[in-house]
Amino acid sequence: MTSENRKIDSLMQRAQELERSILAAHRLDRLVLYPEFSQALARLRVAGGRAPSRMLRLERMLCEEAADEMFDNMPV
Repeated sequence: MTSENRKIDSLMQRAQELERSILAAHRLDRLVLYPEFSQALARLRVAGGRAPSRMLRLERMLCEEAADEMFDNMPV
């Protein structure tokens, strides 16, 4: 196994750990983990890996939740 493959495997493992944590967490706790999860997926892409579609869907869902939360807290 090359060092590139080891790096991709390590990045994928971290993304999977975060995915499990996010799926087990309550809504606001998920939003706290969102930036780290998104960054893990970005690092995976930069290293040449591909994130599974379920992770990409989770990232989009978290992005939408973060936007909703931002607007829910705006004064009227």
